[in-house]
Amino acid sequence: MSELETVKIPDIGDVDDVEIIEVLVSVGDTIGLEDSLITVESDKASMEIPSPAAGVITSLLVKTGDRVSEGSDILVLDVAAAASNPAPTPSEPAQATPTADSASEGSQKPPPTTRTTAPDAAGASEENRQAADEHHDLVVLGAGPGGYTAAFRAADLGLKVLLIERYPDLGGVCLNVGCIPSKALLHTAAIIQETQGMSAHGVTFAKPEIDIDKLRSFKEEVIGKLTGGLAGLAKQRKVTVAHGFARFRSSHLIAISNPEQQEGADQADRLVSFDQAIIAAGSKSIRIPGFPYDDERLMDSTGALELADIPKRLLVIGGGIIGLEMGCVYAGLGSAVTVVELSEGLMPGCDRDLVRPLEKRLKKDFENIFTGAKVTGIESTKKGLSVTFEGGKAPASDTFDRVLLAVGRSPNGHALDADKAEVLVDERGFIAVDSQQRTNVQHIFAIGDLVGQPMLAHKATHEGKVAAEVAAGQKSYFDAKTIPSVAYTDPEIAWMGLTETAAKDQGISYEKGAFPWAASGRALSMARSDGLTKVLYDPQTKRILGAGIVGPNAGELIAEAVLALEMGADLEDLALTIHPHPTLSETLNFAAEVAEGTVTDIYIPKR
Repeated sequence: MSELETVKIPDIGDVDDVEIIEVLVSVGDTIGLEDSLITVESDKASMEIPSPAAGVITSLLVKTGDRVSEGSDILVLDVAAAASNPAPTPSEPAQATPTADSASEGSQKPPPTTRTTAPDAAGASEENRQAADEHHDLVVLGAGPGGYTAAFRAADLGLKVLLIERYPDLGGVCLNVGCIPSKALLHTAAIIQETQGMSAHGVTFAKPEIDIDKLRSFKEEVIGKLTGGLAGLAKQRKVTVAHGFARFRSSHLIAISNPEQQEGADQADRLVSFDQAIIAAGSKSIRIPGFPYDDERLMDSTGALELADIPKRLLVIGGGIIGLEMGCVYAGLGSAVTVVELSEGLMPGCDRDLVRPLEKRLKKDFENIFTGAKVTGIESTKKGLSVTFEGGKAPASDTFDRVLLAVGRSPNGHALDADKAEVLVDERGFIAVDSQQRTNVQHIFAIGDLVGQPMLAHKATHEGKVAAEVAAGQKSYFDAKTIPSVAYTDPEIAWMGLTETAAKDQGISYEKGAFPWAASGRALSMARSDGLTKVLYDPQTKRILGAGIVGPNAGELIAEAVLALEMGADLEDLALTIHPHPTLSETLNFAAEVAEGTVTDIYIPKR
């Protein structure tokens, strides 16, 4: 029985982002408590990082030259092996090289660890194989962006893979009823609104005529091309695909039952044995108790994307990213949209200066926006859904043709019978994992929405690669310094790294440079001068800490800032990088110049 710990950098005093100048151990080494693992060096001191436990090293996650901070992963240690393979007597705790301003005095605080257990870690037993209808090296539960990425990567690395998906097509929620169809409809709505805005520039178009059936067909065509492409990639890689619901029977057995909507597609249940598994089962829309869910006029995001009709009046409950994106879709198509948000502002968690231009525009496009308010009841009537409100400036009641509930998503951890595989799932449905995406059961991994915030497809994709590579025996781990967020509203909002809101809440010192798009030639030529680009940086090192952008194509523009943070860039790196002119991309360059005090051509015309 193995018992693994992911050893991390402990609290090393008032220093951060230190360089590893020497790795003192190797995979397979047996080490004792407090044995030195690596040597790190800052501008104040060099120090050796001791081991918090005895054991055998199963994986090294760092190398000489890497830069690490408190909480960074160092290696994976099999502490159970220490009992059968004793390490030398522990040496004295390593101390930092003495300096006048040494940042580490006294004893080191033990680093946090993630423990895992490994029942039958060598693979499925012969008994399990005999009980099953088929056997696979790896089973992936869920074929969303994380799941299919994991399956394809594992197959490329030589594993025999089974990919299980509840939808008739691959792609999961994101591709079938989420990210992709919403973006197809958002593009259509944006085109409609852009043509309407052109009348101010002397170009007038006729009022658009919307053929709802053709628009729905366009959305379905986009989905079909992508799901068809995924099916082809699975076939090319010899990944076996099963459609149905998967539930664990044990730590090496999974039962697949076919959902009712897939009648005629192999009705027999399948029992599958496996050596390793990756859980990528995603999340579902949160429901508020007491609402009339049997009334089809009350929708979640999936129902809204079906585009059954264009309601005259639509209420969106929830002013987060999903609610505002769908509100933009329906407002562009002609609905009178009202949004109600419990928090005091739209898009909670995003910096207010980024939300402000969006809110200003939405107040023109939407019928009403009520913040600091909530829905206390919904009643089905012949005239529509009668809604009662409480708080803010919302009315006591109002009636709408449709209501969209968009108050968040909850993970599907409790839908898998994971307890039968000894996988720990918390009360909210989340599954804890280490930096290699392992659950508490060594041969079972988890990725995506199930493992915590942010619940984003691009996070799941990278986690899926890590899980697949570790399952195939490679030394891989998840070490993203930031995960960007994007709201595909109009205007778009994108941010990454440290936000001003988080910095203030956590007492983190920062400075910023902000460039208003009212001084951007490209933005002015697009009549979109309400945008903003800002960069947050460390006052001492000038390293990039975060960035935020609001304006058209913000989701595309934020990628450069993400790369800058990942590469450890500072203000000068951004300021000296030549950007094409005139473009929106150069606003990031200008924001860095504003921070440096070297900007030469910032001029904001009077409106």
